[in-house]
Amino acid sequence: MDLNGEYEVPQDDCNEEAPLLLPKTVERSLIQQAISQTFQSTAHLANLLPTGSVLAFQMLAPIFTNQGDCDPVGRSMTAVLIALCGLSCFFLSFTDSFKDQTGNICYGFATIRGLWVIDGSTTLPPELAAKYSLRFIDFIHAFMSILIFAAVALFDQEVVNCFYPAPSDETKELLTTIPVGIGVICSMLFVAFPTQRHGIGFPITSS
Repeated sequence: MDLNGEYEVPQDDCNEEAPLLLPKTVERSLIQQAISQTFQSTAHLANLLPTGSVLAFQMLAPIFTNQGDCDPVGRSMTAVLIALCGLSCFFLSFTDSFKDQTGNICYGFATIRGLWVIDGSTTLPPELAAKYSLRFIDFIHAFMSILIFAAVALFDQEVVNCFYPAPSDETKELLTTIPVGIGVICSMLFVAFPTQRHGIGFPITSS
């Protein structure tokens, strides 16, 4: 009888502790998945933006923000950096590229009449230039590029700490949910209405 009692106690302890440990394990795994998805979403959103603008922001933001501990001057410089990078994302959305007869890649700005080549090295025929003309969808892509860059900036914890060194609980919640919402909505819109342009800072296709 004593032996049975000794063996029954560990079994009861295991049964009682198991359900207490499972929720913590599940909670930790969910947090890890959320963190992983955050980094993946940041990388995915960055792919929708011009490479030069994103690289310039990622390189200069830690310097201007002093790694999140910035003074008023650094805060102003960070705001200027975000504004300039956002504007570059907007204007570069109207650029496009093509290959000339020698195989060189030429870049230009989309206009109502066609593509204005930046260096003026070549001129497109009118029927070919019409394919690169400015469209209403270009303005939508440009506006979404600004929103996506804002989401990328909000995902940067050093930038957030620079502007909100001691945020309240409501502010923390907004700073967490807003970039996620922007990323999801803009990503769906980019999938539904993909851009056909391959401008400055965007990948070039073989065609």
